[in-house]
Amino acid sequence: MSRSLNKVTLIGNLGKDPEIRTTTGGNKVAKFSVATSRQWNSASGEKQEKTEWHNCVAWNSQAGRGAQLADLMEKFVKKGDKIYVEGAIEYRQYEDKDKQTKYITEINVREIILIGGGRGGEGGFDGGARPARAAAGAKAAGSGDGFEEFPAAMDGDDDLPF
Repeated sequence: MSRSLNKVTLIGNLGKDPEIRTTTGGNKVAKFSVATSRQWNSASGEKQEKTEWHNCVAWNSQAGRGAQLADLMEKFVKKGDKIYVEGAIEYRQYEDKDKQTKYITEINVREIILIGGGRGGEGGFDGGARPARAAAGAKAAGSGDGFEEFPAAMDGDDDLPF
């Protein structure tokens, strides 16, 4: 049996506010771009940097159960925010009005974690903010599998030495 895997993991900053739309069927979708950068020194010691832009699409889950990724993007994410995105890479094509074939590469998002305040911040959380996390297909709140039953577990007031 042959196995395969299509998984993309990105940590980067949003290039602009998410674009939220509702389909004719009433399903909400968020489109956004994530910038990832890498830095290195050239042979001459000069600092180099390259930024890659990743087009992402996040849908609300079907039947209103589980994570509502588009809602999360609409309510909590703005340009510059640092975000963790996990999903699958997808390629598609279409024909534009001039009959030219256009190719699109995008990340079909399955999980989002807000990991920083962004807006000029370099990682970490602003003002004690907690990370927001949502995964497509996640069980509904109150199902007993999450920390919802233990709200104090997320407070960070523990006695651990590290």
